[in-house]
Amino acid sequence: MLSPKVGVGVFVLNEEGNFVLGKRKGSRGHGTWALPGGHLEAGESFEDCAAREVLEETNLKIKNIRFLTATNDVMVAENKHYVTIWVACEMVDNQAVAENLEPEKCEVWEWVTWEELKRWAKLEVVERTDSGYRALFLPLLNIVAQRPDFKGPVSADRGH
Repeated sequence: MLSPKVGVGVFVLNEEGNFVLGKRKGSRGHGTWALPGGHLEAGESFEDCAAREVLEETNLKIKNIRFLTATNDVMVAENKHYVTIWVACEMVDNQAVAENLEPEKCEVWEWVTWEELKRWAKLEVVERTDSGYRALFLPLLNIVAQRPDFKGPVSADRGH
């Protein structure tokens, strides 16, 4: 297995506290749902990486970027190991719409809640036949599995 790489996952929050989630395609995690994000480049801050990746993937400009937590993501089948840095932020323009700027990598962007994500993560472990089930990208599953006390992206800023 190669040395770990660093990824940054971004909870882009709207005024209601929902965040954007995309269905991956054509790469690791094909068919699973994930946040905007990507590889941290040499010398880049977590905040700069988050802003760059969100703009490249969704055309959303973001502000108030803050660290939430980190996960250790070992993808055995793909012989990959990542440490994922999770951040949360708000949109500069709350009326902006997430655009799919990388259709070869993402099918669609949707707004979801932390409660929905936790339910999908639980179904991943328990039962994949539920009609509302969505397969989640391993790093998102690991937030729930490795950080059971994590209350979601809204809690870090709004005290929920």
